[in-house]
Parts: sequence; structure tokens; C-alpha cells
Amino acid sequence: MFDRMRLGWMFGLATAALLALAPAARAERKLYVVTTLTDLAAIAEAVGGDKVRVESIGKGTEDPHNVATRPSHVVKLNKADLFVRVGMELELWSQPLSDAARNAKILLGGPGYVDVSVGAEILEIPTTKYDRSMGDIHPYGNPHFWLDPLNGKVIAVNIAAGLKRIAPADADYFDQNLKRFCAQVDEKLPGWLKLMAPYKDVKVVTYHRSWPNFAHRFGLNIVNYVEPKPGVPPSPTHIVSLIAHMKAEDVKVIIQEPYFDLKVGKFVAEKTGAKLLVLSPSVGGEEGIRTYFDLFDRDL
Repeated sequence: MFDRMRLGWMFGLATAALLALAPAARAERKLYVVTTLTDLAAIAEAVGGDKVRVESIGKGTEDPHNVATRPSHVVKLNKADLFVRVGMELELWSQPLSDAARNAKILLGGPGYVDVSVGAEILEIPTTKYDRSMGDIHPYGNPHFWLDPLNGKVIAVNIAAGLKRIAPADADYFDQNLKRFCAQVDEKLPGWLKLMAPYKDVKVVTYHRSWPNFAHRFGLNIVNYVEPKPGVPPSPTHIVSLIAHMKAEDVKVIIQEPYFDLKVGKFVAEKTGAKLLVLSPSVGGEEGIRTYFDLFDRDL
């Protein structure tokens, strides 16, 4: 009898303790943020701070147009409080995932849906009719806008707005982190610009159209591309034409993303005497690039 009484007392005490801790556990639950790309994840972590748990579907080593998707990504989106996308039809691969997730709040128009392109400076917006024969042309402009640090601030503003929609009680916290992030951009940018000042108007060739915003901000002059059309691998005929153009224009720099075939870039560099710079356009693209600021510190 004594054992039964003691067991009952211990059970009651444990139950009371769990009930007492339950509100605290609920209060400490972190918002689950899923992003399409690592760059967005890095900024979401900066803005969300201790209030969020962030995961990216894409890896920094992947082409953002062609991320390898898995069923586990659907599960992540089903549990997500916030889904953050670049938008502008960059991540067409993400739409089937979000549709299958059965999570209405992260769909377009839902409180947990964030398109970070809103308010960003977008380049290369088509002004004429286009079709698929022209390659992977984006109808709303070039989606690689995160490679301009000032657009990084816009991305942070959009993410903060999304977090405040789903967790209004923490609005002040998110605003403080947003202010800190933007101040860090403002602090770092003059140094980056000074670093690139000697290369103002230097002619470069890039593999893909990943770098217009980067070139615009830091004063580079992109004169041609290794791809004959966006998303179309170069043919031998195009390579011959590109080499001739680079020689005529005295282009001495090729910028290439690490996930494209480096043999082509090396061949063109060898034939033209240009230097091949393999630069990561995303956080996590190489070891040591862990934050949005690391990305520019490394690429510049």
C-alpha cells in the first residue's frame, strides 16, 4: 500500500511539473523557417536570431535553377511556419514541393509566404517579346539580385515582415535584428567598394548571367557570356566566336560558378590568356562562406 501511495504521489508530482513546464516549452518553440536557397537562410538567421530554426532546401554548391529535390523537402514544408523564396520564377522546382506540402499558410497569399524580390533592384527586365528559343529568359528580370549587398537589405526587410506576420509578439526583436543587419551592410559596403575601385569598368566574361547585380554594384563591365543563351551549354562554334571576341576586346577575366563545367572555362582562359576566377554566388558554396557577409568577403 505504501508503495502504491508513493508511486501515486510521484506520478502526481511529475504530472504537475510537466504541466508547469508546458507553457514555457510552448513559449520557447522556435519558428521553423524553410528557404529555397542558402543565401536567404543566412539572412533569415540574422534577422530571426534565437527565435527561429532555419533550413535551406538548396545547397550553396547547387545551381539555384536546378536544385535536387527529395520527398523530405515536402515534409519540411509541411511543418514550416515561413517559406522564403527568391521569386521571379528562379525556383520553379520549388512549386511542386510547396503544392504537395498541404500547408496553406506558406502558399502564395498566406501569412507564411515570403517573396524577397519585392522592392529589390531588378536588372535585365525583358523589353521585347521572348520565347524558349532564347534560352532560360526570366520574364520578370534577372533573379540573381542577392549579389548586390543593397538588395541584401531588401531581402532582410521582406523576411522581417514575414516573421512579424506570424509572430507579432516578437516584432521588436526582429526589428532590432533587422536594424543590426542593415547597419552591418552599410558598414561593410564602403570597404568592398574601395577594394573594387581599381577594377572599375574592367571587361569580364561570365559563364552564366549570375553576376549582373554584382557587376553593377562593384563597377565591372560584363561584355559576353560562355553560355550562348541563358541555360544553354556552349557549342564549339560559340566558343570559337567567344575567344575571338575576347581577344578583340582584350578581355582578361572570366568569372565562373563552381557548379558549371570548369573544362570550358579553363579552355577559353588558356586560348585568350585570361584569368579564370571561380567564384561562388551563394553562401555555403565553398568552405568558410557561412554568412551573407562572408560571401562578399570571399568573392571580392
